[in-house]
Amino acid sequence: MTVSKVFAISGSLRAGSHNTLLLHAARKFTPGDMEIEIFDGLREIPPYDRDLDNPEDRPAVVNDLRRRVLEADGLLIATPEYNHSVPGVLKNAIDWLSTDWSGTEGRPLHRKPTAVVGAAPANLGSVRAQLALRQVFAGTETDVVVKPEVLVFRSHERFDAEGNLTDETAVGLLQGILTALQDKIDADRARRQAA
Repeated sequence: MTVSKVFAISGSLRAGSHNTLLLHAARKFTPGDMEIEIFDGLREIPPYDRDLDNPEDRPAVVNDLRRRVLEADGLLIATPEYNHSVPGVLKNAIDWLSTDWSGTEGRPLHRKPTAVVGAAPANLGSVRAQLALRQVFAGTETDVVVKPEVLVFRSHERFDAEGNLTDETAVGLLQGILTALQDKIDADRARRQAA
């Protein structure tokens, strides 16, 4: 069986972030032969600059991020909710990932199998941030898992002191979305092989 390489990004820079912990939980509960690599360089991504958005002028960290997303079989995003939307640092990274002005290098997010999850201390979890992120991914033509939705609400009650996800419902939903992501990855492989 082919191992599926999933690249994961947490939209939070905070130490001890529940969204980063959610990605670590995803590593623990992956289905079958899925490997999840968690990106730790979001803080280093500079503000998007159209004048620099080409292979020769992009910052090295951006070219590296684009390469890693292009090479991944799937993408897993964990987003907190800031002011009813997506954190600016996450949206900024997506802007760098969305383009191919040369028409030769490929758009990393185009048709990329992607799952969106999120955790927040509020009673609605990250529902509005996830909705906003799904709208962004409609613009990038990203192939996003529709269901199940993983909205870890009152997230401070869902992890233990060691950072383990302990809520059984959240674990089940996380396993479900990873299985759905694997299905999208399998369908994408079949589509590319048939092309």
